[in-house]
Amino acid sequence: MIKDYEVKFLQCGHRDRLRKKFLDGQLAEYEILELLLTYAIPRRDVRLLSRQLYKKYGSIHRLLSESFELLVQNPGVKENTATFLKVLHKLMELDYRCVLDDKPIFHNYEKLEHYCKVLLGGKTTEEFHVLYLDAKYKLIAEELHSSGTVDWTAVYTREIVKRALEFNARSIVLVHNHPIPNTSFSMQDIAITDEVANALRGLEIGLYDHLLVSGDLIFSARNLNLIHQKLQ
Repeated sequence: MIKDYEVKFLQCGHRDRLRKKFLDGQLAEYEILELLLTYAIPRRDVRLLSRQLYKKYGSIHRLLSESFELLVQNPGVKENTATFLKVLHKLMELDYRCVLDDKPIFHNYEKLEHYCKVLLGGKTTEEFHVLYLDAKYKLIAEELHSSGTVDWTAVYTREIVKRALEFNARSIVLVHNHPIPNTSFSMQDIAITDEVANALRGLEIGLYDHLLVSGDLIFSARNLNLIHQKLQ
C-alpha cells in the first residue's frame, strides 16, 4: 500500500518532469493545462482534472474564456482555481492591449483579432464594444458600449458619435460577439454598420472595421466588403 508521503514524492517528481518538459518546449497543450493547475492546486494530483477539463473545452483558450460562474460548476474546480484561471485570462487581454496601445492597429491586425477573441470569447450574452483610434490608428480607448441577451444587444449610434468626439478620435472599430458559434454578420449587424459609418462620415471620422467574434472565428466587415466608405 502506497503511503501519503510516497504519493507526494511521486507527484513532486512528476511535476518536476512537467516543468522541465515545458522549459524544453516539449509539452502538449493538455500537459500545459496540467502544469498550470499544479500552481492553483499544489497539494493534489491534477492529472485527471486537467484531462477532464481539456476534453470538455477542447483548448486552454476556451477554458480561460469561460465565465467564473460556469468554471466553478466543474467538479474539482473551486473558487481559488477559477480565480487563478481568470487572472491568466486577464493577463492575456492586457498583453494584447499593450501592443495596440503602442503601434497602429494595422501593423499587426492579427493581434487586434486575438485581443477581440480574448475580450469576447466565451461570453454567453452579446456585448458591443467600441475601440477609439487616433489619427495614426493607435488605440485611444476601448469601451463596453452595451450588453444584452444571447442573441441581441442595443446599439446607440448617437452615443458612439458623442464618445468619438470626446476622445477626438479619427476612426473607430466596432466589435461584438455572437454567443452561438460560427455565425457571421446578420442583416441587422450590417444595417448597424452602415448606420454608424454614415453618422461618422459627416464628422470626418472613419469606421475602420466592424469585427465579430463567434466561437473560434472572427469575421471582419472590412474584409467582407461590408463597409462602403473611404477610410480616413
